[in-house]
Amino acid sequence: MMEAIELNRSQARKIILHAAGLAQKAQFGTGTEAVYRVIDHLGYVQLDTNYVIERAHHHVLFTRIPDYETEWLAALCNDGDVFEYFTADAGFLPMHDFRFSLPVKRAFATQGIPLTKAQSDLMKQILDQVERDGAVMVGDFENDRTEASSGWWDWRPAKVALEKLYLEGKLMISRNSAFQKVYHLPFDLVPPDTDQTMPTDEDYAHYVIKRTLGALGISSVKEMAWRARRVKGNLVKNELEKMLQAGEVKEVLVDGIKGPLYLLADTDVNVTIENEVFILSPFDILNVFRARLKDFFDFDYQIECFVPAPKRKFGYFSLPIISGEQFIARMDAKADRKKKTLIVHNLHFEPTEIDEKTIDKLIHNLQAFSLFNKCNDVIFIKSNRNDLLKLISEAFVDGYKF
Repeated sequence: MMEAIELNRSQARKIILHAAGLAQKAQFGTGTEAVYRVIDHLGYVQLDTNYVIERAHHHVLFTRIPDYETEWLAALCNDGDVFEYFTADAGFLPMHDFRFSLPVKRAFATQGIPLTKAQSDLMKQILDQVERDGAVMVGDFENDRTEASSGWWDWRPAKVALEKLYLEGKLMISRNSAFQKVYHLPFDLVPPDTDQTMPTDEDYAHYVIKRTLGALGISSVKEMAWRARRVKGNLVKNELEKMLQAGEVKEVLVDGIKGPLYLLADTDVNVTIENEVFILSPFDILNVFRARLKDFFDFDYQIECFVPAPKRKFGYFSLPIISGEQFIARMDAKADRKKKTLIVHNLHFEPTEIDEKTIDKLIHNLQAFSLFNKCNDVIFIKSNRNDLLKLISEAFVDGYKF
């Protein structure tokens, strides 16, 4: 086993940002090819249906690809380069990782509450229909609910059956232009030359470790296990020990941060980053693990759409804003698509010095972010720094200045 690498927190942050694709503007290039490169590098881009602003998966890609068009992701899915499924949560994965979705599908098929006969019969009936007639949507089935809905996740039986078939891998999904799920047989979406062999438990754990460290740069076992959490009894801890012994993974000691922490042995620990400003999605890979943000970046963050309104501090859908290796603000925003206006309900700045050059970059990013959300105007409601808000607001008075 190699000796542990010692890093200060600034070095660690740079490694993390480089792994996340946030070391510089357009780190993966531009165009459709860059979309694939981002997904292939991160291994997984989380999907979210919240539409207060442009959906999270598109936001994540736009952050890294300045000329990003939302149609490019759909094109990659249609071409069989990318598919939608689960790791820890729903997201988009490169098709060459398809075989590593199979243990998750097996887990969904074998774990959890056993199905009733009625549920099994309905799943068979729906699968027979798809095999006979082709792809279906929930709306193709009559409302088969026998009792009134009790909430968001109280799905009617046909929806439950379709989702169960999807999670077990018997069906796959595409999305229509309204972002509604379309359920297909797998061979409709998976290219015939795709490797579909079930990985061993060791191979799956190895894959999870490499993918996690590749996207996070530096990671704890807990974060690796999170990616594999759908597969109970996974061998992540055992395989990590083997990889340490083989020299594929190194232990890292970071000043002031509790370990153990790890990185891939071939990681460049002397990376540099540019002082770019990025407006991030709450579901960006950089923001998924709150404790990690606090430890490495001293940024205490929580997405507050899941917090009761009276207890929110920063707003319903607060977006972290980072400059270089430091979080400088969080912005609660909503796209009013009818009025083509981005409403910034709250632009809250962190207690740090912000120079004029950083403000200029923030203005530029706000302009680009507004256009990405198909908004021509920006309205600012409030901020904890009226001096900075005045500077930023004035840049929007006479229109965008790219």
